[in-house]
Amino acid sequence: MERDRFRTRTGFIIACIGSAVGMGNIWRFPIMVSKYGGMTFFVVYILFVILIASSGMIEEFALGRWAEAGPVGAFGKCTKERFGKQRVGEAIGALPVLGAMGLAIGYTVVMGWIFKYCFMGISGELYAMGTDMAVIGGTFDSAAPGAKTLGEAIKMMIDGGIFNVGNGTWQIVGLVVALAIMAMGIGGGIEKANKIMMPLLFGLFLILGVYIAFLPGAGEGIRFYLLPDFKKAAESGMKEVIFAAMGQSFFTLSLGIGAIAIFGSYIDKKRRLTGEAVCVTILDTCVALIAGMIIFPA
Repeated sequence: MERDRFRTRTGFIIACIGSAVGMGNIWRFPIMVSKYGGMTFFVVYILFVILIASSGMIEEFALGRWAEAGPVGAFGKCTKERFGKQRVGEAIGALPVLGAMGLAIGYTVVMGWIFKYCFMGISGELYAMGTDMAVIGGTFDSAAPGAKTLGEAIKMMIDGGIFNVGNGTWQIVGLVVALAIMAMGIGGGIEKANKIMMPLLFGLFLILGVYIAFLPGAGEGIRFYLLPDFKKAAESGMKEVIFAAMGQSFFTLSLGIGAIAIFGSYIDKKRRLTGEAVCVTILDTCVALIAGMIIFPA
């Protein structure tokens, strides 16, 4: 049986961007920029993206395509060829899979929020809140009730029922939608879904960016974002800025968790890996930059 593959190069690149773009771009990148001196941080970050993260992406693509498998199968094949022991490599490859599972558990909660707030936006509930932060904060707290310990969280679920705690119902909706897309396969499910959702995301970002740029006082936020602040970077220390930029470059491109190797396993042998990696890296960085242009002026 022939292995399922992405049907077009565009579909493959968009799907990779869909994996890479997330909290690293929209949430963590603006925090890092704010903490480490605006564009001072970005200059260091972009150097790591060019020198390390992009080459790391090529390596993961190559590993996945060579093995035609995810991290477990790929590392197993590596150690089998080198040492004749497949199990050792499979055990190593299981580590990033466990990490990815942890991320997936977190992202199911975020998916629930997205579906809930989309529904509230369409129904008019979000608009009705206005700018009353007490109401907005209370609504978010009801969707994401805090629990200090795992035992406390489990007790909340038992007492209230999984569907009545926070956004439990919407998490189930999100999981069903995700499973339905995956059940349709690589080309018929993941590729098609990303071809719709990723252009929509970019479109919404651009609309928000233009709208926010014309808000009163937006210029102050843009200056804070785009102008380097060497004094603020020096306060944190260059060593901390360098490590933060390096970590951000790996995190934002989903490197080290096996996701890119999995995508690589579906790349046609005739395609140039360098071109695919460069496209994904550039577009991922653009999303991070646009996110800053939305958040800081707002």
